[in-house]
Amino acid sequence: MKSSDPKIWTRTDAKSIFQEIKNIENKINDLNRLEQLIKENQEIYNYILENNDLSLLNELDQEVKLTLKLSDKIRYVNLLNNEADHLNAFIEIHAGAGGTESQDWAEMLQRMYLRWCDTKNNCQVSLLQEMRGEEAGIKSCTLKVSMNYSYGWLKAESGIHRLVRISPFDSNKRRHTSFASVWVYPEIDDKIEIDIKDSDLRIDTYRASGAGGQHVNKTDSAVRITHLPTNIVVQCQSDRSQHKNRSNALNMIKSRIYETEIQKRKENENIKNKEKKDIGWGNQIRSYVLHPYKLIKDLRSGYETSNVNDILDGKINDFLENSLTL
Repeated sequence: MKSSDPKIWTRTDAKSIFQEIKNIENKINDLNRLEQLIKENQEIYNYILENNDLSLLNELDQEVKLTLKLSDKIRYVNLLNNEADHLNAFIEIHAGAGGTESQDWAEMLQRMYLRWCDTKNNCQVSLLQEMRGEEAGIKSCTLKVSMNYSYGWLKAESGIHRLVRISPFDSNKRRHTSFASVWVYPEIDDKIEIDIKDSDLRIDTYRASGAGGQHVNKTDSAVRITHLPTNIVVQCQSDRSQHKNRSNALNMIKSRIYETEIQKRKENENIKNKEKKDIGWGNQIRSYVLHPYKLIKDLRSGYETSNVNDILDGKINDFLENSLTL
């Protein structure tokens, strides 16, 4: 079906179809651009050899770097080929046991992902829910990342993140270990149908907290939805309208159920391959050591770096790229 065909506008999945067409067009454009760069590099190289003109070596070096960067982009996009990889993503962060220590760590992770989003073109991020800690940090939060292939890039961030540091909250300056869980799931689109019975949902409203002015704090605009068969709970308080928060929360609960089904499929595959992994609080995926030495290590890919400040400032592309080949 062509995009010019008027029948396409009557389809419920028209938006998804157009996005798929755009993704394919982007891939074709990148491949054409890569072919052109390789041709230009070859021409410069041949000219240097024929004319012994070493002044063009710097130019060739820059062009080769640009070519390799585009080649890597194409390779990574081709790795993002699962059903939901192209979708937007929700990121849930929950502080582990340990009170203020873990809550501060959860907020550090929240900042890390927000800063990563800031570095991306055409990326929008919104805070759908946040529960602040009593003294510092956050107990939990939910971010929505709207960008092509958000879920594909971020899905491997799901798991337990462990921090070791000298506590800023300990007057004796002792070393503490803190944990926080990250759960990433896709925002389902109109091509994915999730049927939920009304009787399977418990919907509660409550007074929102945090920014938003007096209206937010004086009305029961926040919405909490529990899916009774799975006990999945989502919350949304990003809007002053209870109706919009309810709509967002319903979308989140459908997305969580879809992600749960994906994980069940993966678990079944792992059982068959005798490679089952724990997907709970015991699934530690990355260690962030700030004392007595500085090292961040992914426990699955083995990738590590001592540039802890850059990573906590959102420069996590190397970790994300290495996770694509897991």
